[in-house]
Amino acid sequence: MIAFVSGPVAALAPSTAVIEVGGVGMAVQCTPNTIAGLRIGQEARLATSLVVREDSLTLYGFADDDERQVFELLQTASGVGPRLAQAMLGVHSPDALRLAVATGDEKALTTVPGIGKKGAQKLLLELKDKLGAPLGSSGLVGTQRAAAAGPPPWTEQLTAALIGLGYASREAEEAVTAVTPQAEAALAESGSAPVPQLLRAALQTLNRAR
Repeated sequence: MIAFVSGPVAALAPSTAVIEVGGVGMAVQCTPNTIAGLRIGQEARLATSLVVREDSLTLYGFADDDERQVFELLQTASGVGPRLAQAMLGVHSPDALRLAVATGDEKALTTVPGIGKKGAQKLLLELKDKLGAPLGSSGLVGTQRAAAAGPPPWTEQLTAALIGLGYASREAEEAVTAVTPQAEAALAESGSAPVPQLLRAALQTLNRAR
């Protein structure tokens, strides 16, 4: 198993980072949040999980070992493959997923693309004794305080992801403004802004503007 890759970032795309390791470019599938923390030419270290299929070898990358561990634990639930596990981590942090499972928060899981009400109920049952309690010392109280303070900083995540992909700050800000109605609608409906979908929409607006 490839536990991690380390080296300069050679290229970035919305869902892929290429890390140069010993003169070889390793393509690593990442969430938008992980991509947002990378910069072309700068050194990076990503925890990784290698998924082997008959016709492919796919390397998934994560900001830290905890995120990778949760990615692998999620796949122990029936019907959860690497893409859905990554989508879950694209919407929720590891601790947010632990909290959702620990508290039976069905609504939190249905904010993930590809998970409906029945799927969320099944996942809550199967993952109940696998993910464990949230690691954050503040636990549920801290999460409630964060929720009371306002919505997640999706604008910062989206702006950082666009700048990481090579767009200028002004372009990134304009794209974020363009998708704000979509984000606000998602917040009103589910309580969270789906950064991966918003990133795709923002890239479409930028491509049309060029």
